[in-house]
Amino acid sequence: MLVLLPPSEGKAPSGDGAPLDTGALSLPGLAGARATVLAELVELCAADEGKARDVLGLSEGLRGEVAKNAGLRTAGARPAGEVYTGVLYDALGLASLDAAAADRARRELLVFSGLWGAVRVDDRIPSYRCSMGVKLPGLGALGAFWRTPMAQVLPEATADGLVLDLRSAAYAAAWRPKGEVAGRTASVRVLHAPTRKVVSHFNKATKGRIVRSLLTAGAAPGTPAELVEALRELGYAVEAEPPGRAGKAWSLDVLVDEVH
Repeated sequence: MLVLLPPSEGKAPSGDGAPLDTGALSLPGLAGARATVLAELVELCAADEGKARDVLGLSEGLRGEVAKNAGLRTAGARPAGEVYTGVLYDALGLASLDAAAADRARRELLVFSGLWGAVRVDDRIPSYRCSMGVKLPGLGALGAFWRTPMAQVLPEATADGLVLDLRSAAYAAAWRPKGEVAGRTASVRVLHAPTRKVVSHFNKATKGRIVRSLLTAGAAPGTPAELVEALRELGYAVEAEPPGRAGKAWSLDVLVDEVH
């Protein structure tokens, strides 16, 4: 199983250890694209704080994020699973997983990123600010920029197993499973059961809990249909919509009563 996650806007500070080693990151086929985005982002933030704030959509109170980006090459790095914080990652609770579940997390979780493309939770990265919706001056919209390198690398990374897609729309734009891979992909929405409306904050928390439940249970569904059964066995209320034809992803709705 490969679980596709969004990053978090909020991030923990960079570590005190060794700086970024781009050559040590997973998915080496993305190395060239990563170097391009990193160089563009660092140059922008080092040259013009005001322009960088406009490009990155940062308020006056977040001007320190520009300096942080300018120093990405020398900042201390730490595992991505420690860098990403926020509602989904709080609910996922990587740090409190037992050894077996943590090992599965390292193998099965893939976090999408406007700067790195996608990383494993044990890849060491510095804290940064650059969402997938950003349009860098020399590259344009990052969602579009990443499509070509992702299309070359991600299908192989899925191996032949289930793909559980929990990304938000902005990050899903960087890579959409196609053909045979799409047929073994399941995307998930979280709906308020009484109203059938998509929830926001609780959506992220529920997705984090889903991933934690699967990891701690040692669940290994191989198909979207098996995922539906696994989630139901774990106590989730799931409605599934199989695709109407081959080469299309499954759509799963997880129903919750609480929306806070």
